[in-house]
Amino acid sequence: MKIEEFDFNLPEELIAQTPLKDRAASRLLIVNPFSKEIEHHQFPHIVDELNAGDCLVLNDTRVMPARLFGIKEETGAHIEVLLLKQLEKNRWETLVKPAKRVKIGTTISFGDGLLRATCTDVLEHGGRIFEFSYEGIFYEVLEKLGEMPLPPYIHEKLEDRERYQTVYAKEIGSAAAPTAGLHFTEEILEKIRNKGVEIVFITLHVGLGTFRPVSSETVEEHEMHSEFYSISESAAETINRVKEQGGNVIAVGTTSTRTLETVASKYDGKIKAEQGWTDIFIYPGYEFKCIDGLITNFHLPKSTLVMLVSALAGKETIFHAYSEAIKERYRFFSFGDAMFIRPKA
Repeated sequence: MKIEEFDFNLPEELIAQTPLKDRAASRLLIVNPFSKEIEHHQFPHIVDELNAGDCLVLNDTRVMPARLFGIKEETGAHIEVLLLKQLEKNRWETLVKPAKRVKIGTTISFGDGLLRATCTDVLEHGGRIFEFSYEGIFYEVLEKLGEMPLPPYIHEKLEDRERYQTVYAKEIGSAAAPTAGLHFTEEILEKIRNKGVEIVFITLHVGLGTFRPVSSETVEEHEMHSEFYSISESAAETINRVKEQGGNVIAVGTTSTRTLETVASKYDGKIKAEQGWTDIFIYPGYEFKCIDGLITNFHLPKSTLVMLVSALAGKETIFHAYSEAIKERYRFFSFGDAMFIRPKA
């Protein structure tokens, strides 16, 4: 399959630059992948789409304020560092700007020395490994000094950093938000629980590779970045029970989907409690082993995410839905509107 098959024209003004004041005020486009029908609703309608005995799976990762601005100690040059992945306690894989100023042995100071980082390795793709030194708790220092690493297509300043977190964000470690979850409020989650729907939390720490454009010519040649996931005993038990009893497993976001499908692929469709790294790449032709339905946002052209939703609903159906969303002026990407791909009736 050619990457070009997943391209579409998106008017730039439809890329949402700021979150809506009310999380639940977003729109909801519903796709029935079997009848190919499309419906237009507001997001709170999602409560009516879920049934007693279903399971809603959410990613409870919390975004780190992973963008740091510091000074190169030797020269005073300004350096920007973006945390990507924790390798060991104080060692991190990062991206650096301007990279040419940072060599092995370079030390960068942040917040007048509250945090210091020494480069220990230069990676093939231009990244850097840093060893950090500080007093106290790393994430508390980061909260004080760091900024939210918003996607490259967002150019507006984020006034309230909590709006780039889900209301249930808990496990810190992501470089980007699981944005399908941004539409949920505590009130909507409570209404879903009251319907008899099981709500389960799993964790996948989202890497910035999620925004990286696919550079290969064919889908099959693309190599996915790896991301850390964790599933608890209680989450695994609930999901398996719902499946056994004939309920639908509804994933919130491509991150929850990739986590569940990674584990289900290893254990004949069952979910087991475990931690690990996944680089699963889901594109048309993939047979889903766990999820039945998906709540997601609208994704970038030629992205691995638009390939994933095409695998679930069918490429033709997804591209018809996207053309409808563009015609109806839906808001796209991280702060945009939502789509629900219904399970089989």
